[in-house]
Amino acid sequence: MIAPQNDGAAMRRRDLLALAALGLAAGVPRQAVAAPQGQLTWALHVSLAPLWFDPADTQALITPFMVLYALHDAMVKPMPGATQAPCLAESWSMSEDGLTWDFTLRDGVKFHDGEPVTAEDVKFSFERYRGANQELIKQRVAAIEAPDPRHVRFRLNKPWSDFLTFYSSASGAGWIVPKKYVEKVGNAGFKKHPIGAGPYKFVSFTPGIELVLEAFDGYWRKSPAVKRVVMKSVPDETTRLAALKHGEIDIAYSIRGELAEELQNTPGLKLNSIVLQATNWIYFPEQWDPKSPWHDLRVRQAANLALDRNQMNQALFLGGCNINNSIIPHSFEHYWQPPPAVYDPPKARELLAAAGFPNGFDAGPFTVDSSYSNMGEVAVDYLQQVGIRCKLVPMERAAFASAYANKKLTTGIFRAASGAFGNTATRLASFVVKGGSNVYGSYPDIDELYPLQADELDAKKRAAILEKMQSLVHEKAINAPIWELAFLNGVGPRVGESALGKIAGFPYTAPFEDLTLKGA
Repeated sequence: MIAPQNDGAAMRRRDLLALAALGLAAGVPRQAVAAPQGQLTWALHVSLAPLWFDPADTQALITPFMVLYALHDAMVKPMPGATQAPCLAESWSMSEDGLTWDFTLRDGVKFHDGEPVTAEDVKFSFERYRGANQELIKQRVAAIEAPDPRHVRFRLNKPWSDFLTFYSSASGAGWIVPKKYVEKVGNAGFKKHPIGAGPYKFVSFTPGIELVLEAFDGYWRKSPAVKRVVMKSVPDETTRLAALKHGEIDIAYSIRGELAEELQNTPGLKLNSIVLQATNWIYFPEQWDPKSPWHDLRVRQAANLALDRNQMNQALFLGGCNINNSIIPHSFEHYWQPPPAVYDPPKARELLAAAGFPNGFDAGPFTVDSSYSNMGEVAVDYLQQVGIRCKLVPMERAAFASAYANKKLTTGIFRAASGAFGNTATRLASFVVKGGSNVYGSYPDIDELYPLQADELDAKKRAAILEKMQSLVHEKAINAPIWELAFLNGVGPRVGESALGKIAGFPYTAPFEDLTLKGA
């Protein structure tokens, strides 16, 4: 039996045709290409963290996948034309009772050290996984078995319609690492020199400077065409653009506002804009504290009314963002469309006065990932105009993500975001429901609905529950949704195929084995 898609139905014929065309379907031979040559260099908008080299530590963010798609491979993962493409697993099936999932590994797949990828590696990778949603996944899986080197079996406690979604994309549990090597060098040693089964192998990492990777000509899908990939950390946006214009780098992530307009007007350079499954929002972690102004629903509603999202979008992203007024991407299955976002400062002030703050209040820090400080600055200004006074506190992304997930951002407010793969249920699990990896507090009427939808096998009934959960999130103004982010990148003249935008909703280059140099 072919694996079901997110809605529980069998993979559609057109998906199989798309996979076959990409050389991903079972039985399609590995594509032969010329020996890899040349180098492509990226200017990243963030500083790379070794945490992102190990799939076991995958956070509920899209950032780690910037590296994972190069260094590692998964049993099943999003690829061009398919949200659940067979990768290290050439096929899989679900039993009729929904309690057992069987996966068959591709024959002859190897890690970068030449060792074969086996069922024991798959079992080991799942059992050592400690990243986002690990508790939820492991509670649902009763056992994982490796009956022989090419077969893996998951036994569930009860049928779970989202098992494959969590395993393939909404976590790093299905990304495979070599058991023997990890046990030999330990977790710390693995982060210093990771070995995976992806299209590129680790060469060196200089913290705060660059990550260097080299083509792995034994990659099962096809040998990469570009020999060397260099990812440089360049947090300053102006510096990234200057490096691109001078030919020092080939792809610059995150170029916005006036700099994006300048890029558009520079001969030889291309502006690549992708609307992502990355929703951005302002989170109010103090709303569960009765002593905080944010505990009052009217205050949270006022913050929502204070933001002119359309003007922010135009100024920062050339109007490219999609304003959907939800933390759930509109492309996700079972997305519920809330009422449109409204910009109404007088109404915001009226609500603050009714809540007992006619002169506004001091809201403390507004913490942001430093790569989006400009967005934070604009938001701070809009909030200030209605009387919500806060101070911008930028943090480098890895530090911010760690503080967020470890529940350390307990005062003030902060900009939250996620471009993680998945669906409505996985996004709610990570950011709304009690026990979620990035949840600071929750509401019982929403919490009690989550297990009901997870156990519901009737698609229509499950959709109704998920839509009810989203409507409650909106009614309670748990967040101030901003938009689905438009990610603007610059591409230089040496690049043939940048592999940007090939995977739906994904912001970064992938698949890396599809990269080409112009004229090569």
